[in-house]
Amino acid sequence: MQSNLAPGAMAVTPHHLASESALSVLRHGGDAIEAMVAAAATIAVVYPHMNGIGGDGFWLIVPPGGEPIAIDASGASGAQATLAYYDGHAAIPHRGAKAALTVPGTVSGWDEALKVSAGLGGGQLPLSRLLADAIRYAADGIPVTSSQASATQSKYHELSGVPGFAGTFLQRGEVPAAGSRFCQPRLARTLTRLANDGLDSFYRGPLAQLMAEEFQATGCPLTAQDLAGHRARRRVPLKLSHQQGDIFNMTPPTQGLVSLAILGITDHLDMANADEVQTIHRIVEATKRAFSLRDKYITDPRHVTLPVQSLLEAAPLQEMAASIDDNHAAPWGKGKGPGDTVWLGVIDGNGLAVSFIQSIYHEFGSGVVLPESGILLQNRGAAFSLDPDHLLALAPGKQPFHTLNPAAARLKDGRTMVYGTMGGDGQPQTQAAIFTRHVIQGMPLQEAVAAPRWLLGRTWGQSTDSLKLEGRFSEATFTALREKGHDVEWLPGMSEAMGHAGAIVRHPNGMLEGAYDPRSNGSAAGF
Repeated sequence: MQSNLAPGAMAVTPHHLASESALSVLRHGGDAIEAMVAAAATIAVVYPHMNGIGGDGFWLIVPPGGEPIAIDASGASGAQATLAYYDGHAAIPHRGAKAALTVPGTVSGWDEALKVSAGLGGGQLPLSRLLADAIRYAADGIPVTSSQASATQSKYHELSGVPGFAGTFLQRGEVPAAGSRFCQPRLARTLTRLANDGLDSFYRGPLAQLMAEEFQATGCPLTAQDLAGHRARRRVPLKLSHQQGDIFNMTPPTQGLVSLAILGITDHLDMANADEVQTIHRIVEATKRAFSLRDKYITDPRHVTLPVQSLLEAAPLQEMAASIDDNHAAPWGKGKGPGDTVWLGVIDGNGLAVSFIQSIYHEFGSGVVLPESGILLQNRGAAFSLDPDHLLALAPGKQPFHTLNPAAARLKDGRTMVYGTMGGDGQPQTQAAIFTRHVIQGMPLQEAVAAPRWLLGRTWGQSTDSLKLEGRFSEATFTALREKGHDVEWLPGMSEAMGHAGAIVRHPNGMLEGAYDPRSNGSAAGF
């Protein structure tokens, strides 16, 4: 099982057409950020059940020298989205107009990232060039993936009556078959408007005004003022000082803390010499402790009660590591559940590296498709609580909790690595698996991504928070984990529930190594 190697540039995404969009930009002189905008636009069209321009995004940009830059392109709740607005509801609905209560932020992230590119000496290609593939795929159509067909089938009954869903994602009222042609002409027109008018027009301009009218028509609690008030924000990413090097991830409102804390806890254990059972057990136990930090502290950054970076200092991580019993699993409560997302990575020939995540939260988000712009709106606001005393209590203008967290590392041996995955609670666990297997245990990169994985928590269609193992693990591993007290379940041998992971490593000699997830429709494309 071989990684793909290239001397010039590398892109990894969970859909091969998005990888090719990035590669085309790289071949024509664009940098990694420009290539990522092209890939993000394409994947918003070709993987519409997983992400879209009606969702949010997070960027982690690692230049060849200097400090990494993070971009928070997540939207806040609308001014009308108050606790009183949801009177009579036990919780915020996951589908429908009332689920679409946060501003879509991802396009603002593309815009801010391109400003970073210009500041680093990039910005050579026009926006129309970066969006060209996405516009073509939306207008002329793309083949429906088995992933999209399966998601449409499984969510048919809860989404078919949501405004705009059936007219967009069903064909004559039926679930489209894998391989059939899927066109999105209204989305093509919207992407063309963005190419002509600029990305800021999504928030301040005629397109924004049109969207505001569509919000009102469909019953979403968002307004033109909510769009106009939105800006992507540059952040200083969280950093873990690890024996292998510096590892970076995203700040609140994301769970980037969890991904770094898992690796920080296990850094105080002997992972290099751990066998398969020990590796899984220790990472799972570290995950439980990291989730407890998340659930205590992570919310809108304006409401976080302490400097989150302080939780990644050596002393508290070592204390949590010391609490892990190598022979017995600790009890655990409930996770946040699944989430559908896309992770994409690009590293260019100059060593500029980008780790990026784009999401609409659940499969098909809120299910609401705006009638003229053709934009599918996310349901990220369903992460809010209607309990006014809860850490994640809904309030107008508040950012919701995000599972999204793109990762990157500068290793002491001179390598740079970007990596990540989709999958809600599974994101930090899969990141830990890939980093541990490849960087610490020396497993080849492609093998580390494709190898059987585990998930502590819920998957789609399941309400249990058990430890789920892919069927390619041995019966002996399953039994040994059960004997340690884990509530273990089997999943299929190559389960999409484990997420669509990927990674790129830039070696000290400039060579690039890419690995994609065979659970996805993706590729590692380089030249």
